[in-house]
Amino acid sequence: MANSRYEYVKSFEAHDALLPSTWIVIRIDGCHFHSFVLKKSSKFYERRSSKILSLSVSFFSSTYVMKWKDYFPEKSLQCTPYFDGRVICYPSQEILRDYLSWRQVDCHINNQYNTCFWMLVDSGKSKREAQDILKGTQTSEKNELLYEKFGINYNMIPAIFRKGSCIYREMVDEIVKYNEAGTPIRRPRKKVVLDHCDIIGPEFWNEHPTILLDK
Repeated sequence: MANSRYEYVKSFEAHDALLPSTWIVIRIDGCHFHSFVLKKSSKFYERRSSKILSLSVSFFSSTYVMKWKDYFPEKSLQCTPYFDGRVICYPSQEILRDYLSWRQVDCHINNQYNTCFWMLVDSGKSKREAQDILKGTQTSEKNELLYEKFGINYNMIPAIFRKGSCIYREMVDEIVKYNEAGTPIRRPRKKVVLDHCDIIGPEFWNEHPTILLDK
């Protein structure tokens, strides 16, 4: 349609470039998973919100379908999975870390509630009764319920459930080749790491300072 008299219709497209020099969070909402983070310097799809969101959600959905049988070989998909999402800009490392901390706190709250809920249901309570028992309870009260009624120490539940999963690139020195004398030659490389760790306190960020480097 280039250089035709109809090209004016392109002027109706919204200019949706995201703010420059801000962290980009792509939040994909499904069941118990969220968030990809792009660095402040990212030029991914010229930082166009609609392009980034549509590509990310469609790619995530198709990959989810392709990988289903790898994790659930005996169970067929009963309906077409779909996801919605949003793109958010955060201007500083502090705010980005607060966002990620909020997601991890939310993971803990949901998991603790669901653990209590299904243990009560498995013990013979109806779903309504379980909801009524848990209504208004605080973290300490849920921990006490699990320990006294079911002998479960919540802190001993695998971290993958309590803290969720974090996937990040970490700078490591890897052997790339050996010289003529057989001495290994190392080069810094970014390695993808999957971890179930606490990202709320400063310890994680002090141990992995390169994650938030904008390079």
